[in-house]
Amino acid sequence: MSAAVEKLENLERRIVLSLPWDSINAKVAERLKNTQKRAKVDGFRPGKAPLKMVDAIYGSSVRDEVLNDSVQQTFAETVLAEKIDVAALLGFDAIEEQSDEKVFQVAARFEVYPEIQIGDLGAQEVSKTTVEAGEAEIDKTIEVLRQQRTRFNRVTREAKNGDRVIIDFAGKIDGEAFAGGSSANYPFVLGKGQMLPEFEAGIAGMKEGDVKEVSVNFPDDYHGKDVAGKTAVFTITLNNVAEAILPEVDAEFAKALGVADGDVVKMREEIRKNLNREIKRRADAQTKESALNALLAATPIDVPKSLTAQEAERMAAEMKQNFTAQGMDAKNLDLPAGMFTEQAQRRVALGLIVSKLVGEEKLEPTEEQVKQVVADFSESYEDPQEVIDWYYSDKKNLEGPTSLAIEANVVDYILGKAKVTEKIVTFDEIMGQQA
Repeated sequence: MSAAVEKLENLERRIVLSLPWDSINAKVAERLKNTQKRAKVDGFRPGKAPLKMVDAIYGSSVRDEVLNDSVQQTFAETVLAEKIDVAALLGFDAIEEQSDEKVFQVAARFEVYPEIQIGDLGAQEVSKTTVEAGEAEIDKTIEVLRQQRTRFNRVTREAKNGDRVIIDFAGKIDGEAFAGGSSANYPFVLGKGQMLPEFEAGIAGMKEGDVKEVSVNFPDDYHGKDVAGKTAVFTITLNNVAEAILPEVDAEFAKALGVADGDVVKMREEIRKNLNREIKRRADAQTKESALNALLAATPIDVPKSLTAQEAERMAAEMKQNFTAQGMDAKNLDLPAGMFTEQAQRRVALGLIVSKLVGEEKLEPTEEQVKQVVADFSESYEDPQEVIDWYYSDKKNLEGPTSLAIEANVVDYILGKAKVTEKIVTFDEIMGQQA
């Protein structure tokens, strides 16, 4: 079987398929006979209606089914025989002028995978992120954990930064109330920047029961366009002032963090392990991003539009699921796939290039590497062995760890080829980024 492949735009291709009418008609006749055996026609017992009558009733749909099945089968056989690497079938187009009455011709449009040749990684620069963390960083982490466990005790003194206040407020612009300008029993912590600076400054120094008018200038770039650049006067009633009480770093605090015997030294060691694990994860993520960017830059390819569209749809659906998991009603949320096209294109390109690189350089992970990934995962759980047992209870559970092990091998390979520069970031910088 031989067919001429016509090159269209980018990765789109076209093939004209020729299907012998004799073969199609034979399949139609066979399927009509099978239909006759079970057809229910008024005036005849089931399966006893004349073939001509069955043809008159069902012939049109049977011919359409046979023709569709034959076209699909011929396309599959053709691409297999021609060794065409099809990414997606785009559709079949009718050919108006049939050149041979003995065959039925139809054009198949499809996309192929790009030919990939890994570029010169030696010409690319990659940043390898490193972070230095010591006792000071452990102290900072403990302080954050203390802040997360803050209690607030009511006081009768004047409010100051760090206090939680509960207020009623009503705002007016040019004497008129405006949307979102009022609330009752609204709590927030002074000095955290939750409200506009002039608003917070007006509350500082007030006591419980005080009522005060505060003038606030909304910035020109304020997110509420109706009030941006305008001045509002707020009438504020202070209902409650409470000062922050942080827990002491003692046995009770250690127990609250999961250290059963309350040993503070053990607590610091647990925090050190968890902190180092999280720092490494974030630093590795930055290094991986830089390495994969280098791989993309070295290996530009055309990306099948069909695969990009599929990935964009998947990403949009995934975001909706995430919103739903967070308690939002995302059913009617408009998230057009076009929002994700650029990111989807990058993902597809990387998937194709990485697959090629892994195959060429034999970067598949060993069992030991996958075991190490699983072991790293399990360390952050209370019962690591239970987590390990779950991963090894079904091969499907190992797909995630295996993918991560492959990624690690790919990154190591790129680092071994590219120009690597060390990028030292501070603890605050790395922890301030969500990775």
